[in-house]
Amino acid sequence: MNTITTPILDNVYYLGVNDRQTAKFENMWPLPEGVAYNSYLIVDEKTALMDTVKVTKIDGFLETLVNLLDGRKLDYLVIHHMEPDHSGCIKAVLELYPDMTFVCNAKAKGMLMDYYELEPENIIVVKDGDELELGERSLTFVNTPMVHWPESMVSYEKKDKILFSQDIFGGFGTLNGTVFDDEMNYKFLRDETRRYYSNIVGKYSKMAVRALDKVSKLDINIICPVHGLVWRKNPKQIIEEYTKWANQVPEDGLVLVYGSMYGNTEQMADTLARFLAEEGVKNIKVFDVSKTHESYILSEIWRYKGLILGSCTYNNSVYPKMYNLLHILEMNKLQNKVMGIFGSYGWSGGSVKDISEFASAGSFQVAETVVESKGTMKAKDVEELRKLAKEMAELLKA
Repeated sequence: MNTITTPILDNVYYLGVNDRQTAKFENMWPLPEGVAYNSYLIVDEKTALMDTVKVTKIDGFLETLVNLLDGRKLDYLVIHHMEPDHSGCIKAVLELYPDMTFVCNAKAKGMLMDYYELEPENIIVVKDGDELELGERSLTFVNTPMVHWPESMVSYEKKDKILFSQDIFGGFGTLNGTVFDDEMNYKFLRDETRRYYSNIVGKYSKMAVRALDKVSKLDINIICPVHGLVWRKNPKQIIEEYTKWANQVPEDGLVLVYGSMYGNTEQMADTLARFLAEEGVKNIKVFDVSKTHESYILSEIWRYKGLILGSCTYNNSVYPKMYNLLHILEMNKLQNKVMGIFGSYGWSGGSVKDISEFASAGSFQVAETVVESKGTMKAKDVEELRKLAKEMAELLKA
């Protein structure tokens, strides 16, 4: 049994599992630090389970749930989010407790049929502001559509001011003995939390802003997300982080990403990075798009104000690895960025043209100088790179 359980407050329990086996979240995003799936149980006059976990972790989860209930029945299963890493054990829980009542919104009710062919007779469909009485405690429901699925919602327990926040305020990374924020230095997980936000929620930032506005009206002492730390000491910290990321408020600094086959574009990238440092840019991250997974690159781009993209030409177009990154950046609707462009080609160009078209279609402030080298970098290219560095430094200061 590998389920972790610990009381959050009297009769409010964390029961979650660590996943160190899954290589990629959603089969796309690397999980070198793993991921946690969090569920919660309220034991009152009525009992309520808040979400489940991924089906691959079902055995320990069900055993822990039965032990915590200690012979009592499960009255309610509250579904905040239908993604299978949180709904995967629904049918198994129903088999254990066939008289339980589902609590979800209308869209989640439809997804119960879509994913699990369930049309439960015992179901309460809730709207914004609806309450579920449990005894001393009650839950108030707030819909947060498209953060990041259409049925997403949160619930608020007003007695102890607990927000059960589904994917909002979550992050990558297993909980290695430390379940609560006051048990861990948050810096240990901050990069993985931002990578989770930028890759999973980032595209829906406008909707996230609306959801955060709803949540900000609540008096919150504890935040219980379905991934990552439980925030019981300083929930304001993760609220501020998510608010900054949702509004795409950048930090000072710059990300330079290049794609190079034989080293010519890489040489341009290193030369440009040096010129940027000479211009006073202190926070410079440089990535080879062929080596570093896009999820890490996107996370750093989300963090910093400046972005420079450089690519060799491949079959009269942008380098394929860079093309994939451009698609991800376009999908995530980046805002508040200043951008520079450079590239190289052999006999026929194309990469700089493609990056320029990407930039013109987005919400970027683009440096005037665009550097395109034929073959190896020449003296004139070096001077153009120096000019681009000056322009980017000025844009970053503006």
